[in-house]
Amino acid sequence: MAKLTGKVAVVTGASKGIGAAIAKALAAEGAQVVVNYASSRAGADAVVEAISAKGGKAIAVQGDVSKAEQAQGLVDAAVKEFGKLDVLVNNSGVYEFAPIDEVTEEQYRRIFDINVLGVLLTTQAAVKHLGEGGSVINISSVVTSLGLPATAVYTGTKGAVEGINSVLAKELGPRKIRVNAILPGMIETEGTHSAGVIGSDLEQSIAAQTPLGRIGQPDDIADVAVFLASDDARWLTGERLVASGGYR
Repeated sequence: MAKLTGKVAVVTGASKGIGAAIAKALAAEGAQVVVNYASSRAGADAVVEAISAKGGKAIAVQGDVSKAEQAQGLVDAAVKEFGKLDVLVNNSGVYEFAPIDEVTEEQYRRIFDINVLGVLLTTQAAVKHLGEGGSVINISSVVTSLGLPATAVYTGTKGAVEGINSVLAKELGPRKIRVNAILPGMIETEGTHSAGVIGSDLEQSIAAQTPLGRIGQPDDIADVAVFLASDDARWLTGERLVASGGYR
């Protein structure tokens, strides 16, 4: 039997990159998956089609996680379609880098609303349905320990996510709901390609500083998410799993 047979999962920001890989990996292990997207319906549909082609079950649901009604809608869609909810993966996130003298209020509010408020609102909606054995997985970033210049806002959001992760692990522990975070290093995604990172000196520099000698792939993170969603991780909560090939 697959590790997640009978479980239902919501993955936010799952139309591409890490989120898409997580949705596919959860489905491959037997979970029924809600593939959330903010704007890319085509991307989400492609993920659903890939899951269905391998015999899995998934639906695409649009929603802005920074809006309470839409965050609730994602959870409602899971319960309506599949009857329950067992796993929430808070993956939705945006990034934009700027030195401190160029940071704007609009930039701050947009990034914090999606990266931080989105985690709170979606988790708030999910805990109404998560029961014993439920798992919340928050996607943070290794940037929280790097102190990279020009990342004050983005790093701040991920630091907040890790703080929330620790609090909710203790708050939800008595209800037997586990809360853990994954901290990816640099991952090859559509985003890092469009930003010009892949193939750049920065990619080569980070790969050279990574003990395992390369940057990550979405599947490297997806497999960690499967572990945290499964009963194999039944004794883990409040953890921060750094998945960066040793890059710190």
